[in-house]
Amino acid sequence: MAPKFPVLLPCSSSSILKFFLILYFTLHCPSYATGHNYGDALRKSLLFFEGQRSGKLPPDQRLKWRRDSALKDGSAAGLDLTGGYYDAGDNIKFGFPMAFTTTLLSWGVIDFGKNMGPELKHAVKAVRWATDYLLKVTSVKGTVYVQVGDALSDHNCWERPEDMDTSRAIYKIDTSHPGSDVAGETAAALAAASIVFRKRDPNYSRILLDRAVSVFKFADKHRGAYSNSLRSAVCPFYCDVNGYQDELLWGAAWLRKASRRREYREYIVRNEEVLGAGDSINEFGWDNKHAGINVLISKEVLMGKADYFKSFQQNADNFICSLMPGISNPNVQYSPGGLIFKAGASNMQHVTSLSFLLLAYSNYLSHSNKIIHCGQQSASASTLRHLAKRQVDYILGDNPLRMSYMVGYGSKFPLRIHHRGSSLPSVKAHPSHIGCKDGSRYFNSPNPNPNLLVGAVVGGPNSSDAFPDSRPFFQESEPTTYINAPLVGLLAYFWAHPNL
Repeated sequence: MAPKFPVLLPCSSSSILKFFLILYFTLHCPSYATGHNYGDALRKSLLFFEGQRSGKLPPDQRLKWRRDSALKDGSAAGLDLTGGYYDAGDNIKFGFPMAFTTTLLSWGVIDFGKNMGPELKHAVKAVRWATDYLLKVTSVKGTVYVQVGDALSDHNCWERPEDMDTSRAIYKIDTSHPGSDVAGETAAALAAASIVFRKRDPNYSRILLDRAVSVFKFADKHRGAYSNSLRSAVCPFYCDVNGYQDELLWGAAWLRKASRRREYREYIVRNEEVLGAGDSINEFGWDNKHAGINVLISKEVLMGKADYFKSFQQNADNFICSLMPGISNPNVQYSPGGLIFKAGASNMQHVTSLSFLLLAYSNYLSHSNKIIHCGQQSASASTLRHLAKRQVDYILGDNPLRMSYMVGYGSKFPLRIHHRGSSLPSVKAHPSHIGCKDGSRYFNSPNPNPNLLVGAVVGGPNSSDAFPDSRPFFQESEPTTYINAPLVGLLAYFWAHPNL
């Protein structure tokens, strides 16, 4: 029986016929599943964030096997730095990916909140759990606390967040030790979230926007990469490889959208070339914001309201063309099963982030009745939506292994994810303390995790669509907040439009 997934021929941008055939197979070949319950997947994707919560859990906590944790964060320095999210399967609070997660959750609510139905309230709560923490870490002017916990000692242990006895050292950037990347992303997160709360809680929205303005000024005035200031603490975990320039443009773009102030428009125009808006346009994630900047800014251009940003729209078009199957692009490839694949760890972070941009841009194109020209071919809003949907469907089970990569969704999903809290007995099941090395036997066990981290999307299969479902293979089996954050908006849209 022929495989029911897109057949990808050898790439060659010079072959128009090949481009057409690959695009046709990608968009029109039948999939494994008869349909997906996107509403259920959305509910579960948001439930995942409750499993990643740090601090004192609220009475309405739904993932019951989790308990309070890290209740003294910041106390050694006389600060309250409790709350926020653990980034992945460890127990560290990394500020850079947490801020990016917050920005993408907020963008999802802004663009697709109307499609979230009863899950909208949970999406807003997920944003606020992050922003309450970001307000704490930016409460001292000219300082941003960017990490809580020593990553080396934490990664040397396998213990529940409720049992942590490793160092909860705090790391900061300030005027003498700059970090324009993490500060710029934090400003973007606060600004984006201020839009989420503009009508829901005007006073909180103003607090977020005011803080975003202040943090951005600090980021811009004291320029530098935070990994240069804090290399031993943040590398190799969340090193800034791409540079801090993109986060300054990203922060300014969100501040412009949130505040509608002319000064941010002028900042973007003045710094477009200086800060490299046209560089690395095919990348988007916690370390590289270029594609996101171009898509975000392009909305106004497509609406005919900001011709002075025309170059950003051209960059966005080029980015979209680079994702089209059959275009020869060394940065973006497809697995035999049709999954976007980029070299490096945790491939699903690329799949969800790039798919989110595809969907957001498709909406902007629809509202402006525009199409994209990719050489002698063209891509419509419908083309982009179908490509994004193909990626989401792959995650939910339309793939060669017929496996959902979201824990708890479908009949077959990862059972041995690389996640401390999920893989160790819960506090209810095992009330006594489990020490640093005592958890190793659970890490090495072939048994499924005792606690379902419902909604977690793991790093995913390799370039050949193979998946080991084994804790030691962290690149494939570890979930992260920044995988799930873009997926929230995608699931909301396809829940409202399941028959595209």
